[in-house]
Amino acid sequence: MTDLPYRDTALSAEERAEDLLSRLTPEEKAGQLTMYFYLGTGRPLPEDFDIESLPPEHRAFVDQPRQVEAAVAGGRAGGVLFVKDPALANRLQRWAVEESRLGIPLLFGYDVIHGLRTIFPVPVALSASWSPDVMEAAQTVAAREARAAGIHWTFAPMIDVARDARWGRMIEGSGEDPFLTSALAAAQVRGFQGDFGPDRVLAGPKHLVGYGAARGGRDYEDAEISDAELWNVYLPPFRAAIEAGAANVMSAYMDLNGVPASGNRRLLTDVLRGELGFTGWTVSDAGAVRSLETQHFARDRQDAAVRALHAGLDMEMTTFDPAYDHLPQALAEGRLGVEELDAAVRRVLTAKFRLGLFDDPYVDEGAAPGILAASAHRDAARTAAQQSLVLLKNDGVLPLDAAELASVAVIGQLADSKRDTLGPWVFDHDTRETVTVLEGLRARLGDGVRVEHAPGAGIVERVFPSPFDALDETVETTPADRDEDAEIERAVALAAGADVAVVVVGQRQNQIGEKASTSTLDLPGRQLEQVKRIAGTGTPVVLVVMTGRPVDLRWADGNVPAIVQAWYPGTRGGEAVASVLLGDVSPAGRLPFSWPRHVGQLPMIYAHLRTFEPEQRGTRYFEEESTPLYPFGHGLSYAEFRYTDLRVDSASIPVGGTAKVSVDVANTSARTADEVVQLYVHQRYGTSSRPVRELKGFERITVGAGASVTVTFELGPDQLRYWSAATGGFVQDATALDIWVGGSSTTPLTARLEVTEPDRDGAALAP
Repeated sequence: MTDLPYRDTALSAEERAEDLLSRLTPEEKAGQLTMYFYLGTGRPLPEDFDIESLPPEHRAFVDQPRQVEAAVAGGRAGGVLFVKDPALANRLQRWAVEESRLGIPLLFGYDVIHGLRTIFPVPVALSASWSPDVMEAAQTVAAREARAAGIHWTFAPMIDVARDARWGRMIEGSGEDPFLTSALAAAQVRGFQGDFGPDRVLAGPKHLVGYGAARGGRDYEDAEISDAELWNVYLPPFRAAIEAGAANVMSAYMDLNGVPASGNRRLLTDVLRGELGFTGWTVSDAGAVRSLETQHFARDRQDAAVRALHAGLDMEMTTFDPAYDHLPQALAEGRLGVEELDAAVRRVLTAKFRLGLFDDPYVDEGAAPGILAASAHRDAARTAAQQSLVLLKNDGVLPLDAAELASVAVIGQLADSKRDTLGPWVFDHDTRETVTVLEGLRARLGDGVRVEHAPGAGIVERVFPSPFDALDETVETTPADRDEDAEIERAVALAAGADVAVVVVGQRQNQIGEKASTSTLDLPGRQLEQVKRIAGTGTPVVLVVMTGRPVDLRWADGNVPAIVQAWYPGTRGGEAVASVLLGDVSPAGRLPFSWPRHVGQLPMIYAHLRTFEPEQRGTRYFEEESTPLYPFGHGLSYAEFRYTDLRVDSASIPVGGTAKVSVDVANTSARTADEVVQLYVHQRYGTSSRPVRELKGFERITVGAGASVTVTFELGPDQLRYWSAATGGFVQDATALDIWVGGSSTTPLTARLEVTEPDRDGAALAP
């Protein structure tokens, strides 16, 4: 077969794919559009194993690997997911390449969300760095480790804008703002894919689209989103990821405006390919094609397959019995055109050729251990965690001075939980490498300071267990037989006798993520009670919050002198927390979402419309302020920054023109530190009402002690156009713009810019 055109490396990926496509049977074409979960180890079942004695549902899972292996060897599988062992990947790949009729290699996909072996802070934490460079560097390391393990493709980045903190999967994204999410989406695509080299993986942005707007924050629920919100909020991150070169896009599970996203041609073809210009291939989320029947959208399994493919869904991800197995029959019955089928297969084959799989299908098993153990990767994880921590409150307790400390009480189960420090969505971690907050403080303070730990209040378990716990032997829980009262008493006594109490509170890693939405933002169990009692001892308290969503901190904000949002900081997270608490690093993380006071405020966003009686907005609830506890973009520093001389290079620009906005940022403190400079705009009038403030520029900068830096942003049509329901399309208005630049979304420093109508000769006219 070496003389076949598709084997000719001198031809382009497109030419090779076209030749190979012409040789496939309908069954082989359907196979290329199928990605299977692989639930096995690659080892055969014992000869004396009686599979028939198992209940049918158990038998199916035990027999699943054999079925997948048969499909691979028969050329009826395009990809496999959940394989992280390079030896197993090579074994499956050999069946595909050496036993199937045409030798088409498999794509191996995996959920590499925030690291493979080296675990970085969870994505919402990386987003809190407000640094595309930090995000790109993290995903470059993740890609290198994934490719070394035989993985070609990651189901990331997740770029769903999340505006309801009850939704568990907000932890995988970049928060509530489309501008920030877009910038970080592009950075992740660059980090994962690079130039499609041998140490990179294909990026698969997900979930198209509106998954984060599920009703009530309940995972998998339907979403109703207006066209204006769809185009202005939920689609911009996908546009940014596509412009950055994303090779793949994953569809969402839920119904969007009454049509399942995985069977929505308007979405997957007209919008994704027609409007956003996507040329890669699409894949369903797990089981989403079969779910079209469950959702009472499709009549039966064949109808689900035909409708998904017609909508523009190229590849089905499934565990059992693919719906796409019915495509050949649908083709024979005239329910499906060969051109439609070929278009999907062509896209999948082209991706495999672009990645070089036909020429080098196997992974170097010997190289994997060294790459996965690289110390530079762990250093990068520590740096990313340091840059992601957010100082929410500080009444002068931080930074701690090691020279003045004799004893530190570290309180909380999460303070020494290796598994919870990593966060969810990790599958190849080694908890022996994890540095907890307790370990980080002990290492940093050394033998000269007594650092003692009390687990204290337990963290109540989920009412409905996480399905992912069954895949993870390292999950930590609160012992059922513990004496809760005694443990809290011991924690309070330890804190009372210490110079400072570092109290770590939050949720376990399995209390957020997929299938981990919540009806409350309360701290689980008796953690708040414990914080109150420790604060009552008079010992200074530093509250370290380990969550991926905001929790109710109203009491803590009013009574605890220092609060640090540590997220789930990853493999070297404890070192990062210690370095911030002791002042080795000045915190510069900023919130990528508004932090509500209470769950009853949700959803809450900073970029709301002005609406009626805007001066009364903070009093909409009769019993409590209807404002966030901490605003979007908030974060404190150990340094002090002064913003001055906000200026625009022109008093007016025409529609389509660009203005430069500059500000001077002075570090008035005695230490070098990072600052995140943020630019917001508000359009005063036009075709549609516009939000009171919208992020349109940001830059993380380092400013030396006593130094000053000038930061300049551009404001032009890319930042100022928007989709209007009044016109059914994008517009840019002649209008007046309010501009703010500062350290959060509430910055007061403001300027103004007029946008005028151009005359016929291009000269600006007054509005």
